[in-house]
Amino acid sequence: MTTSQQRDNAQSPADSDTFGRSGARRWWVLVVMCLAMLVLQMDAMVLNVALPTLATDLGADDGQLQLILTAYMVPFAGLLLLAGSLSDRFGRRRLLIIGLVVFGVASGFAAWAGNPEVLIATRFGMGVGGALMMPSTMSILIVSFPDETERRKAMSAFAVMSVLGLVGGPLVGGFLLQHFWWGSVFLLNVPLVVLALIAAATLLTESTGPARRFDPLGAALSMVWTATLIWAIVELPDGLTPPVLIALIVAGVSLAVFVVWEWRSRHPMVPIGLFGNRDFSGSCFSILLVMFAYGGFLLVLTQYLQSVQGRTPTAAALALLPVVIAMIVMQPIATAIGQRTGQKPLLLAGLLLLAAAFVLLALCDEDTGWWQLAGILALFGVGGGVAQPAAMTILTGAIPHEHAGVGSALNDTMLQTGSAFGVAVLGSILAGGYSGRLGEAPGPARESLAGALQYAAVRRDSALAQTARDAFVGSMQLTLAVSAAVVVLGAALAAALVRRRQLTPAAG
Repeated sequence: MTTSQQRDNAQSPADSDTFGRSGARRWWVLVVMCLAMLVLQMDAMVLNVALPTLATDLGADDGQLQLILTAYMVPFAGLLLLAGSLSDRFGRRRLLIIGLVVFGVASGFAAWAGNPEVLIATRFGMGVGGALMMPSTMSILIVSFPDETERRKAMSAFAVMSVLGLVGGPLVGGFLLQHFWWGSVFLLNVPLVVLALIAAATLLTESTGPARRFDPLGAALSMVWTATLIWAIVELPDGLTPPVLIALIVAGVSLAVFVVWEWRSRHPMVPIGLFGNRDFSGSCFSILLVMFAYGGFLLVLTQYLQSVQGRTPTAAALALLPVVIAMIVMQPIATAIGQRTGQKPLLLAGLLLLAAAFVLLALCDEDTGWWQLAGILALFGVGGGVAQPAAMTILTGAIPHEHAGVGSALNDTMLQTGSAFGVAVLGSILAGGYSGRLGEAPGPARESLAGALQYAAVRRDSALAQTARDAFVGSMQLTLAVSAAVVVLGAALAAALVRRRQLTPAAG
């Protein structure tokens, strides 16, 4: 064990024998964390598939469908920092189990909701449960895998599970909606939660950070700025309305006060000084920008595969399998390379591969063949499989064990913000470019590609349908080019900030 690792352990005595760091036990810990991540990712993607069915069966209008999404995102983002601080204070295993219980119970009630209002309330509960779970997963991995080589392997598996949830969610959701009622997409969470609870109760032991005084003002400010910011970002594509403007002002002011308070406080909830660590700030901001670009990637790709190329939702989800396969294949290769080069070269190489994949995808059109598209998506998997675990390995290595929970929550907040901004900004670019290219097309056709195709089908106007597809492809290419530029910016930040260092020898 290195001197720095001994110092970290000394700082957090409760971690000294946590999770069986030597031997196979910590790999079972990884299985539990991956299960928790799978629950969260599957839920997010399954719900997107279920929205049209909810509109029909529950009679939910567009505003209520938006609230079903927002009711989860706002408490999830707003409670992350507080949940991370609580996990350090009261126990990461305890917060994980509480979060799983809240999420599972809320999912069960959501499955039997009789109207949109009840479903919105249960989605709020699921957001609270998800916020309690998320920081604990990463913080437990931080203290379970102090060795950088093994932490890289753990982060690789964690990243693969995240992408597997993104791809598997639409597949499972489509199957459930085809054979069962809409509530089955929420009921699916219950057995996964039960399995994760059993594993957590039997495999995890408790860990906490050193005792610190609670920071109530910091906790309140963190909830205000994160919740209002995420809500404003979600609503921003509908225009800079007075409520959105007020929310942005509140978010900005409360964030500024939060930073000043935490910087001056003797017992801060969030160690703002973490951003003074070049490895933490460099990897954190590069991940934020990648998540910004990925928001546009998922937004564009689903519409491109279904509305432009005419694939079914199931076929569109299957088309994403090259991403998962490439990530799995790259894990042992990237780990072996990282042992020789360290993580920074891997991070930079992965980000540049991702940028190249965005550029290649921007060159696709309606006639792009399956093999060409599969190759481009595989390149996304290679780039992500190299960059994401490297970034997470660097970031988690920069977080002291005593701040594992809140440090992980700070990263999770950046991820949520980056993804939400990506959907809002890139979505606006996509929508604006699409409507601008349609010229004098009828109003319904200008609102969305799906609306244009439906309008054209009713009127048997094949020329309008083709014009709409061409307009979308042109706008898609612009959106993906912006995404590529954002990823290159992330690579530049990582190159400037992250320090290059060699790995310590792997722990036996």
